[in-house]
Amino acid sequence: MKHDSLLFACVMAILFFSTAQAEDLRFKEKFVKQMPGRVREILKCYDPVTGHFDGAVWECRDQNRMYALAVAYATAGHSRHKDPALLEVIMKAGDALIEAMDSEGAWVYRKKDGSTWGMIRSPWVYARWIMTHELIRDDMPAARRDAWQKALMLGFTVISRKEMKDMHNISSFHAMALYQAGLTLEQPAWCRQAADFLMKVVGAQNEGGYWKEGGGPLVVEYNSVYVEALGHYYAMSHDRRVLPALEKAAAYHAHFTYPDGRCVETLDQRNPYSAEIPTGNVGFSFSASGRAWLHQQWAKSTNLERNADLMAAMVHHGEEGPMEPVPAQDTFILSEGGQPKAATFRRGGWFVALSAFTTPVSKVRWHQDRQNLVSIYHDAAGLILGGGNTKLQPLWSTFTAGDPALLFHRPGDTAPNFIPPEGKLFHVPSEARLIEGPEPGLDLAYGPEQCRLRLRWINPQKLAYQVEASLASGLPMAAHLTLLPRMGSTLQNGAGKTVVLGSERLEWQPKELAGMLLYGGCRFTLPPTAHLAWPILPHNPYVKDGNAGTAEGRVVITLPIDAGHPQQEVIVEIPQPEK
Repeated sequence: MKHDSLLFACVMAILFFSTAQAEDLRFKEKFVKQMPGRVREILKCYDPVTGHFDGAVWECRDQNRMYALAVAYATAGHSRHKDPALLEVIMKAGDALIEAMDSEGAWVYRKKDGSTWGMIRSPWVYARWIMTHELIRDDMPAARRDAWQKALMLGFTVISRKEMKDMHNISSFHAMALYQAGLTLEQPAWCRQAADFLMKVVGAQNEGGYWKEGGGPLVVEYNSVYVEALGHYYAMSHDRRVLPALEKAAAYHAHFTYPDGRCVETLDQRNPYSAEIPTGNVGFSFSASGRAWLHQQWAKSTNLERNADLMAAMVHHGEEGPMEPVPAQDTFILSEGGQPKAATFRRGGWFVALSAFTTPVSKVRWHQDRQNLVSIYHDAAGLILGGGNTKLQPLWSTFTAGDPALLFHRPGDTAPNFIPPEGKLFHVPSEARLIEGPEPGLDLAYGPEQCRLRLRWINPQKLAYQVEASLASGLPMAAHLTLLPRMGSTLQNGAGKTVVLGSERLEWQPKELAGMLLYGGCRFTLPPTAHLAWPILPHNPYVKDGNAGTAEGRVVITLPIDAGHPQQEVIVEIPQPEK
């Protein structure tokens, strides 16, 4: 009996501590143990002659690696703690920035493809440089410390004067860095300026937990920039006014993350779908829901243990503590001003996202056309169709009214006209209404045309995708399904022909497609008028001439809508595995 009581107590203790561990996010001790390996990797790409990292095509952001080295240097218990050789590497990295900067603290904005985009006072570089300086300054020789402080004073003086006039993600990061500079360089006016600016950032957050740029939400990388800026600021200032914004942002990201950990791209006006699983940043560590999202993402990611910058920030400024996941919902509606603007639906293995955000086509290359309004995911197949937005590619649009050939990317054009011919092509809706209920969808206006999209779950394996148009204008009408590229996988049409998805162009006219496609673990039952093309390429805003590689394209199924076919339906099916 005594033995049984002891065994019971031991079991209960194990359960208690397991539960406590599961409910708290603890990471600092683990990351400190893992950082020596990351330090060794960083040092492999360091050039002691120039102080550059990854010097094949050097850009100023390469020097961001100094921050992870500085956290390792300054952290007690780390194997390189207070290592003079590591300190020299860090100082040399900053010296390289001083050597390359101009008289106003800017560097050449150079990309890895060798293209240059003018001059930049990169907030990512300045933030890491000033935090690095804070960590090592007491151990620097006086001459080196003075040189760093002179250069940092120069750069941040210009940042204070020029870079914080408009509120956006870049200026928000500038403000966070300026706050650290105010502390480190004893400039209290900078701290006040930065704090005031960051409170404007908090005030600009939408009720749904996101920040707008270009007329709508930012989901993936750029919304996280605001979160990271506010997170570092809170760690330095303990200004509790930013905590509600971090909480709302965490809930937003939790709702718009696919079950496999990847970001929902449907609302994103900056970036298309990415197969990378985001691992978050320090800003998510200051709320229980944010820590739960980090825990979820870290469990799914294969890149976490190689992300030295993230681990450094979490050790330096992150906050451990309890986790509380955002409650799962079969239907989540994001509202703006009382109007439903986006939704996610979880039905069995299906996850569907709809967006009713609309904005006019922008002349700015970074603001993508809000054209692709539906994403469909299944646990057995991943993201099936959707994939996000681009420019100069109407075939990525949910609907088109007019001739899609009138808007296209011209190779080598570094300053294209992104606006379609007036009255001849409509590829983004001017109005959109989100429809809730058992068959959710969208009602959309494309110029003079009214379009309708509905989704209907037939059973756990089948989903119906229905489209129709008013046919009021005489313009050619079509709906388009954008399928994610799975390079090296096979496509089989209704005629039994099979091809491997690769670099070669593929076009299947209606007779060849024959009303059926097997691809990516799905069966698509299609109207007899449907046709298919690959690769339908985007405009890449991060390449100067917009050129995109084949793997960035989409397999596009076009569904013509005409007097003989005013309504079209596609059945998306996840075939049952053969027994």
